[in-house]
Amino acid sequence: MALVVVGASLAGLRAVEAARRDGYRGRIVLIGAEEHPPYDRLPLSKSFLGAEGPGRVEPFHSVSVLRDELGVEVLLGAPAEGLDTTAREVSVAGRTVSYDALVIATGATARRLPGSEGIAGVHPLRTAEDALAIRAALDRGARTVVIGAGFIGSEVAAAARKRGLPVTIVEALDVPLARSIGAEAGAVCASLHRKAGTELRLSTGVTGLESAGGVVTGVRLSTGEVLPADLVVAGIGVVPATGWLAGSGVPLHERDGGVVCDATLATGIPGVYAAGDVTHVENPLFDGESMRLEHWTNAAEQGAAAARHALAPESARALTPVPYFWSDWYDHRIQFVGTPRADEVVTAVPASGGFTALYRRGDRIVGALTVDRPREIMKYRRHIAGRAPWPEALAFAAGTAA
Repeated sequence: MALVVVGASLAGLRAVEAARRDGYRGRIVLIGAEEHPPYDRLPLSKSFLGAEGPGRVEPFHSVSVLRDELGVEVLLGAPAEGLDTTAREVSVAGRTVSYDALVIATGATARRLPGSEGIAGVHPLRTAEDALAIRAALDRGARTVVIGAGFIGSEVAAAARKRGLPVTIVEALDVPLARSIGAEAGAVCASLHRKAGTELRLSTGVTGLESAGGVVTGVRLSTGEVLPADLVVAGIGVVPATGWLAGSGVPLHERDGGVVCDATLATGIPGVYAAGDVTHVENPLFDGESMRLEHWTNAAEQGAAAARHALAPESARALTPVPYFWSDWYDHRIQFVGTPRADEVVTAVPASGGFTALYRRGDRIVGALTVDRPREIMKYRRHIAGRAPWPEALAFAAGTAA
């Protein structure tokens, strides 16, 4: 029997590790588009951008450990090119790799600014190479413009401000993160930027880039203004990396092309499961809501489960996780559990500092966001996992706010 994992990502690595940990001794092949073995993307927009950050991006395991200790055949620097679910073969680098069980963990690719091709100093932030280029620009004291006020872009802005560098965030929405965490919490996040000296241009679009000698010099706004820039970071989202699945029969989401799975991570194609950023998964805990999450914990948990289910589908069980992510901006810790899709959002500013937002759907709590309240977030996670009634969550929040 052969397990093939496409995507040398966190989810892909956890799939490999789980298979071996659970006693699988058959063939495992790990296919990765990047030349690096799996590494942690989480610090790339956080500690890695700091002036005292690490000198290089370290992999979770070296290739030799993957091969010699985990017994994995590693194919790196060669993206998967196609999938034949009838023959059960993955095409890669001019060859085919046969599988009995397949885990799709190809993640997502960063969207790039239109018109940025061939202009130096304009970067997304998704890969180790992106992070190295951005940090080098910050080391040179770059005037920085971030396009998009999402979590990645905001972390880049925070890193620049921590170095004392001028930074502007340009955001098309009226309130940052309104679609991700709601307008009320988004307004609080906007205030964190302003207090730290980051300039926010809200309700503003980007119409183009200015350059000289092939190097970026500015960003043209929909207002007609040009912002001077030595570094432009595009934090405008990602696209699931599923081009190689065209014509395979694997169900893809109509909006973004991500892989559509049920709650066990099964795609409906025999032997084919998916995990991580690439995947839309039903979550029974939230009324079967389909979620595609770009969170570290989600990738790790799904990767392990996908391998177990692919190798032993008869024992597959629905996953009912409470999503969790965190982000550091300036000297503030932002944490979120659950889902922001809610009927009502209630906010509070506790007397002891920080900020809390609770998200209600029907008669229960389904989400919670805190700023600088690290001891509370996992208690809210337990409320959500236990389907706690809304009044109980409000009473808990009132007690912590006193």
